[in-house]
Amino acid sequence: MYIHLGQNVVVEESTIIGIFDMDNTTESKITINFLNNAEKSGRIVNISEDIPKSFVVCQKKDKVTIYLSQLNPATLLKRAKNPLAFMNE
Repeated sequence: MYIHLGQNVVVEESTIIGIFDMDNTTESKITINFLNNAEKSGRIVNISEDIPKSFVVCQKKDKVTIYLSQLNPATLLKRAKNPLAFMNE
């Protein structure tokens, strides 16, 4: 199963470790450090045309990739439950 994260980016559902709300999680220094380290090591993929509302952590084998999405976590969860939901948005 695949999930559309926005901007023509689709990931395998089985690779998703977590979907996080930017507003709630970036208040933590731990999260800020995690995202800063990921950016420095080139693991961030910004697929947001605007200010990102969520970030999705994916792992395929030993490679971790973090996608910054303009979609909120509730929308991504809805898409996870119904992969074709984005076609009706």
